Amino acid sequence: MKYDIIVIGSGPGGYIAAVRASQLGKKVAIIEKYATLGGTCLNVGCIPSKALLDSSHHYYDATHHFAEHGISVENPSFDFSKMIERKATVVETTTGGIKYLMDKNKIDVFEGLGSFEDATHVKITKKDGSSEVIEGTNIIIATGSKPANLPFINIDKERIITSTEALKLKEVPKNLIVIGGGVIGLELGSVYARLGADVKVIEYAPKITPTMDADVSKELQKVLKKQGMDFYVSHGVTSVERNGDEITVKATNKKGEEVTFTGDYCLVSVGRKPYTEGLGLEKVGVKVNEKGQVEINSHLQTNVANIYAIGDVVKGAMLAHKAEEEGVVVAEFIAGEKPHIDYNLIPGIVYTWPEVAAVGKTEEELIAAKIDYKAGKFSMRALGRSRASGDLDGFVKVLADKKTDEILGVHMVGARVADLIMEAAVAMEFRASAEDLARICHGHPTYAEAVKEAAKAAWDGKPLNA
Repeated sequence: MKYDIIVIGSGPGGYIAAVRASQLGKKVAIIEKYATLGGTCLNVGCIPSKALLDSSHHYYDATHHFAEHGISVENPSFDFSKMIERKATVVETTTGGIKYLMDKNKIDVFEGLGSFEDATHVKITKKDGSSEVIEGTNIIIATGSKPANLPFINIDKERIITSTEALKLKEVPKNLIVIGGGVIGLELGSVYARLGADVKVIEYAPKITPTMDADVSKELQKVLKKQGMDFYVSHGVTSVERNGDEITVKATNKKGEEVTFTGDYCLVSVGRKPYTEGLGLEKVGVKVNEKGQVEINSHLQTNVANIYAIGDVVKGAMLAHKAEEEGVVVAEFIAGEKPHIDYNLIPGIVYTWPEVAAVGKTEEELIAAKIDYKAGKFSMRALGRSRASGDLDGFVKVLADKKTDEILGVHMVGARVADLIMEAAVAMEFRASAEDLARICHGHPTYAEAVKEAAKAAWDGKPLNA
């Protein structure tokens, strides 16, 4: 069978590329090695983690905040198995929606492991050992990533686990040790901390969320500590050992002293690495860099002209929405259009509570680049909407060019900032100034008013409500 485009991998990047290509009149096939579509994000990543985050958030509110609203709940409890069951239902519904999109757009779906026979032929090896070969004029690699590990850690998937196992535990850990203070570690750590686990986060870097603005990291750590999580930054893990149901983690702090942690579960969340195993890239000569990422040019083309790569398998932030944008760009480029993507404007989000969101440059990046900038900051605590809901933690910070007033970066911690950040992204896409954002009338009372106030603080240093 011959196709205009074959997509290997059905995660957010892959299935969106397939849908867009079909919309543009291409005959498309998609190959997925698992029985369900949607890749890591929909099956064992973004979607199931948000389902558990929401469930645990409701319980935390019931036990910590209902009373202040005058709501009395006698001895609130939770059924963890029901939470896991609900999460599975959300995943099933979402992945079923992808199957619907494939049918709607007349995209042929093949289940099996896709591997290159040559530059235009892909072999699909099925679970029963049988195989078939299909032909594609263009091929898109969208195979995503898998959890990374430290070389001395033996992940047994029972007590020493990755994010995949953390989403389907049979019980809430009593003492959960999280190795890695990035997005995944903090989100899953939050889930179990809200449900009563004693959570300790060990981070090698001097701050959690290491790639984010320092003010954001500081605020988030302060708030999560208030919620009961403990943090050990500038700690390098040296060993992880299991003895029965007890896990012992040893680390070296910045003074060079050895510190020992014990718990009943250890979540290893030290990032993710590109997944290219079994693809047969060597058969077609597709180049891979020292990090295992498929090398691409500005059009997401590999060194083999008709083969493209998108998402976690290539350079850049490992984010579902980044993969989606790249999927659209590749499909449109193959169809002869002239798409573009601005990697500076891909938002980063942490779905703890309060949420964290950012777009553009951090203060540290602007300082390193020797760019003259001004900063405006506004506290969520000063908003009527925040006081009404009780979500007082956090702030919005706007960074703007000192000479032109163009917005260079926006960083937020607070309620619903995962949604608020898009106001900043849109403004920056149109190269708006801080004054532009400050002069736009914002609804009252809303969390979004903090964006307006922070923009005014950056523009003229005079927010109206602070």
